Amino acid sequence: MDLRLPGLRGPRRPGRLLAAAAAVIVLAGAGTWTAVASDDDTPAVRHTDRVMTVDGVRLDTSYFTSAAAGRRPAVLLGHGFGGDKDDVRQQAEDLARDGYAVLTWSARGFGRSTGKIGLNDPKAEVADVSRLIDWLAQQPQVRLDAAGDPRVGVAGASYGGAISLLAAGYDDRVDAIAPAITYWNLADALFPDGVFKKLWTGVFFNTAGGCAKFEPTLCAMYERVAESGTPDAAARALLEERSPSAVADRIKVPTLLVQGQTDSLFTLAQSDAAAKAIRANGAPVDVDWIAGGHDGGDLESGRIEARVTSWFDRYLKDDTAADTGPAFRVTRTGGIDSTDGAARLRGASADSYPGLTGDDRSIALTGGAQRVANPAGANPPAVSALPGLGGGGLSQLSSLGVGVSLDFPGQFAAFESAPVTGDLRITGSPTATVHVRSTSDDAVLFAKVYDVGADGTQQVLPSQLVAPVRVEGAEAGKDVTITLPAIDHDIDEGHRLRLVLASTDLGYASPTAPATYTVSLKGDLSVPTAPAVTTAAAPLPSWVWWLPLAGAGLALALLLTGRRRTAGPAPDPAQAEVPLQITGLGKKYAGGDRYSVRDLSFRVEKGQVLGLLGPNGAGKTTTLRMLMGLIKPDDGEIRVFGHAIRPGAPVLSRVGAFVEGAGFLPHLSGRDNLELYWRATGRPAEDAHLDEALAIAGLGDALARAVRTYSQGMRQRLAIAQAMLGLPDLLILDEPTNGLDPPQIREMREVMIRYAAAGRTVIVSSHLLAEVEQTCTHLVVMDRGRLVQAGPVAEIVGSGDTLLVGTVTPVEEPVAEKVAALPGIASALVTDDGLLVRLDADGTAQRLVAELVRLDVPVTSVGPHRRLEDAFLTLIGGSA
Repeated sequence: MDLRLPGLRGPRRPGRLLAAAAAVIVLAGAGTWTAVASDDDTPAVRHTDRVMTVDGVRLDTSYFTSAAAGRRPAVLLGHGFGGDKDDVRQQAEDLARDGYAVLTWSARGFGRSTGKIGLNDPKAEVADVSRLIDWLAQQPQVRLDAAGDPRVGVAGASYGGAISLLAAGYDDRVDAIAPAITYWNLADALFPDGVFKKLWTGVFFNTAGGCAKFEPTLCAMYERVAESGTPDAAARALLEERSPSAVADRIKVPTLLVQGQTDSLFTLAQSDAAAKAIRANGAPVDVDWIAGGHDGGDLESGRIEARVTSWFDRYLKDDTAADTGPAFRVTRTGGIDSTDGAARLRGASADSYPGLTGDDRSIALTGGAQRVANPAGANPPAVSALPGLGGGGLSQLSSLGVGVSLDFPGQFAAFESAPVTGDLRITGSPTATVHVRSTSDDAVLFAKVYDVGADGTQQVLPSQLVAPVRVEGAEAGKDVTITLPAIDHDIDEGHRLRLVLASTDLGYASPTAPATYTVSLKGDLSVPTAPAVTTAAAPLPSWVWWLPLAGAGLALALLLTGRRRTAGPAPDPAQAEVPLQITGLGKKYAGGDRYSVRDLSFRVEKGQVLGLLGPNGAGKTTTLRMLMGLIKPDDGEIRVFGHAIRPGAPVLSRVGAFVEGAGFLPHLSGRDNLELYWRATGRPAEDAHLDEALAIAGLGDALARAVRTYSQGMRQRLAIAQAMLGLPDLLILDEPTNGLDPPQIREMREVMIRYAAAGRTVIVSSHLLAEVEQTCTHLVVMDRGRLVQAGPVAEIVGSGDTLLVGTVTPVEEPVAEKVAALPGIASALVTDDGLLVRLDADGTAQRLVAELVRLDVPVTSVGPHRRLEDAFLTLIGGSA
């Protein structure tokens, strides 16, 4: 498997500086210079390939320079794990054009280079880098700070990022570095909290040509840990000595740290540790969190390579005017670009790096002590990311608000917060303290924080990241403070946070012996925020400029070439005060084999709040769209205040509607969107009654914010306020409570009741039957495009023709079918309490009871039902 990252040219490998002065470099080939084509106004780039022999190991190298005169700084570019020098060729050519002498090489065990993979062994790969610097010092194009000391920077991603950090620690001739998506402590990365990251480690050792390609000590270490499932002290020491953290106090050069947010291999905690250590040494450090990482996503290669070039311009060319960017930058995802389906990326920045802890916000969690089973063999495992196997798709989906994680019932404990109020963006590592007791001495848990949607069903694991936790001495019970993975994630208002501790995870090794853990809370969830990190204003998309111009051109064409519309039916003076009259309405979509709406007739009076009910596919939305003039009926007519409805009918100015969502310009504030919408109607501003609509929306200070920052509930309230602009005589709302929490639903109910009490009319389509029962005065029930029943709510709910029959034992479906077939019975429906029976015109309760006794139905009670839900189910169950 190829582990190279195309945008950043793959992971790179670390190496250690050899302290022996007797190291020799032998040119195995004379090298061939090749000119690289370039534009007329940029210098041509030429490169030569050479094989250098270092202590018996052949290193395949390429050297890039432009034809410009004079000496220039040098840059070493490392490649990624599983790759070779060709992966960074394009970046090398670009840097050469920008005035650098660039040397690339294939690390030991990769490409055409020989030797064993040492995972950046200080005595091997890092020593190789020092020998390459020796060679650069002898080139006539390279600027020198002193004899044998070239002005040199080192850059690379992942494996190559680590070699840049190690080179700076072992060779003081390195002047600046730009490591990307790499590690600071390899032991922490592969054995976090003493838990073996088995999938990622297996990918490294088994896809780079097999374990035999590695140094024998590394191969033996991997096989030992993979077999036991538990890393030992010797394994940890072996990886730590090959990590940049081993020379933390010696890395004192300007450092640009680029780390990936979608990265279960090298998390943001790795770059955080590097930033703290290097800054403590007095060196300048900038941190950039990109959208992608080893788990996929957008690696932002063009932007990052430009920033690396500017970094080297500043610290290698001494160009004080070079713009190196902010001290901290994070890329944030903001939905999908409708033009190409790509995720929208925006940068947020701050003048200083906030770290992973900052202005903490305490989030109370609820949930008692819970038992968690660790299954035998640790199977089935929970799923978060799929390291090296396409997990990037999961991480990309999670950044767009789609949940793809899997936890198995009985194998996790969950603690949940109340709905979040106000804005909350988590930037950093949340923490929580729990108490763990186990039937075994040691316990291994996997902690994660989900973003749970307002309806409680959809949960998203930000960046698909989990934190493994090994609890030693858990048999006696132990309090454990958990540091969760660092993320940058926006929690919408009304969403909840869910802390989950699972006993297994696909990417890690868990104890194979069965055990039971008992987990309880010991405090609140603490989430870090970074208010100083501000998001840059997004540039307006091109359609914002060309769409109005195109619209104006189209309107002009219509004015010049359009024909006069066919005159519609004359208004009916007898219905001038009737808000809505539908007569014989029918609609059949092209290609369909049945009517969506058929022979529908009903009337709505002033002051009514009418509930339009029906199951999915009943024809409710089609009816509302015809009522708004959005589609044309095939049969019948709709009249509003006596005027026939057709597209563009003037009477529609007396109708306000919220059907199938509202479209807002995301870069404008809520208030600006409403004002722009009203101006588009061409009516006077004073007729908008904007203040009343804004009071209804209840968005407060959020009205001044861009709509792109709104939660679903906030957008819903803004859309309803838009429908109420101008205080229309007829207000139509399709599912108005979607995305609203219970207090907001109650407020919306009161708004609709007050609105109708002023002499206006409201039509609301909703699936929340309890809300309809409390809000509406009248109902229209539809099923399969036809009218089932219409009338006052009290009449439909309390009608004597529907009876609830209580029974001793549940009624079987065949018995219900026999009851439904009896004379005088329109329908019979099984419920948890017995039967809901609707009588037809000839049916009576007495006859029903007699028939039930004859059928041996164990009746305990018979009476009229009083719930809209029961009435609705009975009506729909009996419709044809």
